[in-house]
Amino acid sequence: MIDLRTIAILRDFGPERSRTYAERCWAAGMDLVEVPVQGEAGWSSLEAVADAAAGRAFGAGTVLSTDDAKHAIDLGASVLISPGTDPIILELAASRGVVALPGVMTPSDVSVAVQHGVGAVKLFPASVVGPAWISALSGPFPGVGVVAVGGIGIGNAADYLRAGAVGVGFGGSVVELLETEDPADVVAGLHGLIRPPR
Repeated sequence: MIDLRTIAILRDFGPERSRTYAERCWAAGMDLVEVPVQGEAGWSSLEAVADAAAGRAFGAGTVLSTDDAKHAIDLGASVLISPGTDPIILELAASRGVVALPGVMTPSDVSVAVQHGVGAVKLFPASVVGPAWISALSGPFPGVGVVAVGGIGIGNAADYLRAGAVGVGFGGSVVELLETEDPADVVAGLHGLIRPPR
């Protein structure tokens, strides 16, 4: 079982910086390092993180096609993260034994994910709808975990977790988190706010 309580999204850092930031994120106790795989630079960065992982969890982000999904799995990614809910990618992930984290924005998106056996979804972009969306959707979908991504930072991550999110993703704000006095303490504090889905 892969925890998705805190996700570091390493977009556009390049291979060497991605490897360095991945190491720092894992050292701080973050559960998952995600590398969006848009373009050649994205794939090179994912390869660098894969080389450094040594059994630690990493995933491929912005997975938009089955070719992307297969390539990421071949590199060792254990999580496929997408901006939307694509049934074909969900089915491929299930058949290959990896976790799919599809992006959702509507109840219909969540319903499609649930029908494909997905246990957690990515609310994206979370800042557009706010924490109240998570509380509202827990009624019709009580067993689905929601990971809030998009516009999440140190200042508002706790709000989403208190609203019932099972995780948060730090994109552009991940460097800010790592530059705090004690990143591990920040991450542990966030983990302490998480309640399992009903």
